[in-house]
Amino acid sequence: MKILVINGPNLNMLGIREPHIYGNVTYAQLEEYIREEARKRNIEVELFQSNHEGSIIDTIQAAYQKMDGIIINPGGYTFTSIAILDALKSVSIPAVEVHITDNMKRESFRHHSITEMACIAAIVGKGIPGYSQAMDILLEHFA
Repeated sequence: MKILVINGPNLNMLGIREPHIYGNVTYAQLEEYIREEARKRNIEVELFQSNHEGSIIDTIQAAYQKMDGIIINPGGYTFTSIAILDALKSVSIPAVEVHITDNMKRESFRHHSITEMACIAAIVGKGIPGYSQAMDILLEHFA
């Protein structure tokens, strides 16, 4: 199984950005965690992070007929990007949305995910382990 993990804007600032909300794990540590969890599950994983909506869309489109699943943390685009929603819908690759924090416990504008509409599941507020839970959901989906 091949899974593409997409992390959106500002996730490269993990460990620096609002550690009282996001914790002290750095983006490099997140990447290592994802690689290790994928290895344990015999999953081939490709990691991508961008602060640019168009780059995220291009990466989703490039996954067409190459990836079995997508794990996406769209960051702030979660609440604004119809374009990412449409890209996810267009490739028809099973996707799971992940958020380190619980959006429902934050500002009201974070309470509605646009991109989740194209996903088979969403994991919110589980911290970094949410990524491994997303892998398990995709494995179960294909079982």
